[in-house]
Amino acid sequence: MKLINSRFLLIIAFGFILTACGPVVEEESITAVGSSALQPLVEAAGEQFSSENVGKFINVQGGGSGTGLSQIAADAVDIGNSDIFAEEKDGIDASKLVDHRVAVVGITPIVTPGTGVTDISIQELQDIFTGKITNWSELGGKDLPITVLNRAAGSGTRATFEQWVLEEGQNSIITQEQESSGTVRQIVASTPGTISYVAFSYVNDDVVALSIDGVEPTDENVKTNEWPIWSYEHMYTNGEPTGLTKEFLDYILSDDIQASLIGALGYIPTSEMEVERDVEGNTVPIE
Repeated sequence: MKLINSRFLLIIAFGFILTACGPVVEEESITAVGSSALQPLVEAAGEQFSSENVGKFINVQGGGSGTGLSQIAADAVDIGNSDIFAEEKDGIDASKLVDHRVAVVGITPIVTPGTGVTDISIQELQDIFTGKITNWSELGGKDLPITVLNRAAGSGTRATFEQWVLEEGQNSIITQEQESSGTVRQIVASTPGTISYVAFSYVNDDVVALSIDGVEPTDENVKTNEWPIWSYEHMYTNGEPTGLTKEFLDYILSDDIQASLIGALGYIPTSEMEVERDVEGNTVPIE
């Protein structure tokens, strides 16, 4: 009898503990995949959102804009992150996707410190990426071979860079390619004579961001289109978002996040742009 009473008391005590801990929170999660240029922003916003909303999680993965668009078009993820318009990706039915432009990102050529070059003309940049210029001494720098590093095919960062740097019909030389902007920065920083390109948000003291024709890669120059190598950061959904997906998109587009996290991480709020660009690359002033 005493054993039964002891067990009964333990059950009651456990019940009190559960009650004291409050109701069990049901967990929810969504997955966002794609652009590595946009990845730092979505990760930071996701972590902040989850800290403010217990039990709600945002899973973020890279893979490039092409992956993001393909995955969201197949309805395999909740959000597809992209640096390019869905209409620019072959095989994607953009009519089924909803575009949420959460920011603008500038993209800049970067080089290893010590090349002796900090400013370059657009023609010289074309000549490097098409293989006509192969040594930094040809640009007034050190006698050091130039190593070109590209992002992988399907990268929105690469597509944007080539669209605004290379002329129609020009193709970048076949060279080493990397899937991740973070890996690109790491290789450029540690491999003498290397040149590549990354979003402004990836630039740090380990690499040198080149100016082009005397124009520096700054947010202010992007806003006026004086620095033309930029793109919108798109977060695509397959149809109108609902549930947690809508909650998170509303959060990242909120005035608070746009006024704080966007700029702090090296992006530009779309509301600060003085120009607007369409899918065909036409740029017009915002009145």
